[in-house]
Amino acid sequence: MRVASASAAIVLLLLAAGVGFRFHAAGQLDARFWEFFAWPTTWSFLGRGLLGTLTSAAMAAVIALTLGLVLLAGRLTRLRLVRWPSIATIEFLRGTPTLLLIYVCFLVLPPAGIKLSTYWMLTLPVSLSTAAVVAEVYRAGVLAVPRGQAAAARSLGLTEVQVFFLVVFPQAVRYIVPALVAQLVIVVKDTTFGYVVTYGELMENAKVLIANYHALVPVYLVVAVLYCLVNYAISSASRRLGRPMH
Repeated sequence: MRVASASAAIVLLLLAAGVGFRFHAAGQLDARFWEFFAWPTTWSFLGRGLLGTLTSAAMAAVIALTLGLVLLAGRLTRLRLVRWPSIATIEFLRGTPTLLLIYVCFLVLPPAGIKLSTYWMLTLPVSLSTAAVVAEVYRAGVLAVPRGQAAAARSLGLTEVQVFFLVVFPQAVRYIVPALVAQLVIVVKDTTFGYVVTYGELMENAKVLIANYHALVPVYLVVAVLYCLVNYAISSASRRLGRPMH
C-alpha cells in the first residue's frame, strides 16, 4: 500500500513538474505576470470576490440544509399527498443541472415579471439543487439508525415528531457528516457559475484580472489556492463539530 502511494505521489510530482516546465517555456511564469499581486488593490479586488463567494455559498448552504430537512420529512410521511410531491421535487431537482436552473432564473423569470438580483439568481438555484441531494443524504442517515432506537422511544410515550427530532435525526447526523461536508464543498464550487449572471464572486473577479493583465496561469493558480483554503477550512470545522458525537 505504501509503495503504491509513493508511486502515485512520484507520478503526480512528475506531472506537476512537466506542467510547470511547459508554463515556464510559454512565458506564463515570468515575473511580469506576478507583479500586480504585490499591489493591495489586487488583493482587495480578489477579497471582494471571495466575500461574494462566501456570502452566496453560506446562504445557499443554510437554505439547502433547511429545505433538505423539509423534503426529507415530506418523503418519509405516510400521507401520499405530501410524500409523492416531495419525491417528485427531489428527483426533479437532482436530475436538473444547476446551470440550467440558473438560466431559468436569469432568462425565464424576468420576462414573467419575477426579477431577482444577481445574488439570488446564483444563490437560489445552487441552494435548490443542493437541497435535493441533502434530502437524500439525510434519508441515508435516517435509514442507518437502528430501528430499535425509534421503537424504544415510542415505548416511552414520545410522539412521532419527537422520536424523529430527538432520537433518530441526531443519531443520523453522526453518519452523514462527511457527506454533508462534501456537499458544502460542492456548493462553494457551484458559485463559480456566477459568471452567467455577472455576480461578483471570486472566479468572476479573477476573469477581470486576467482580461486586464493577461496573466492567465498566475491568477488561476492563486484563485485555486484560495478555493483550497476555503474548502480545507470547511473540512476542519466539520471535524471539530463531529468530535463530540463519537
